[in-house]
Amino acid sequence: MPDSVNAQASAVPVLTIDGPSGAGKGTISRLVAARLGWHYLDSGALYRGVGVAAGWAGLDLADPGALIRCAFDAHIGFEEDAAGELRVIVNGVDATDELRTETAGAAASAIAAVPEVRAALRERQRAFRRPPGLVADGRDMGTVIFPDALHKVFLTASPEERADRRYKQLKDKGVSVTLDDLLREILARDARDANRAVAPLRPAEDAVCIDTTGLGIDAVVERVLAVVSAARA
Repeated sequence: MPDSVNAQASAVPVLTIDGPSGAGKGTISRLVAARLGWHYLDSGALYRGVGVAAGWAGLDLADPGALIRCAFDAHIGFEEDAAGELRVIVNGVDATDELRTETAGAAASAIAAVPEVRAALRERQRAFRRPPGLVADGRDMGTVIFPDALHKVFLTASPEERADRRYKQLKDKGVSVTLDDLLREILARDARDANRAVAPLRPAEDAVCIDTTGLGIDAVVERVLAVVSAARA
């Protein structure tokens, strides 16, 4: 990429919102992006999209070479439907519902541990940085993908609360799950994400940490917007 293009991109403000599974990153990021009038990047959807593409192709998640090829070859895009909801298109197929399953989440976590896959998706993520600004939601947005971001937030919540939120979401969709199983899955994913060799889950040194345990959505949105306002002051 030419230096002039890099300079233009780096001038675009970015708000990174990182955190573990179930901390509310997606919901909060979309609402904050709408309030600011900025673009939105769901980085997890890219990893889940690769996981879904790998599943459709019958690939072995323990085969790094196959996953790397899939990361390069998979066509993953985002579209808004008539209701304004974000849809994720994988290889020409609307895979939004499949991406939200626990199976897709587990696949994404396994894929994210492969350094070459992360490298393959890095520039795809950075390409979302366009005027007037970007809200980037993920696990390494503030530490790896946009380390120069002016605004950085790290959302967290207790594992029990995160499991309960996920339980309610899945029950509302008619998915049969148990709270104990979800809590075990969240704890296992936390351990994988925090202990992987490349881009482990952790707050950026200059991130503002917000514990969302017991907080409503509106309260969290206002706290995140306050971080942006404080940086602008």
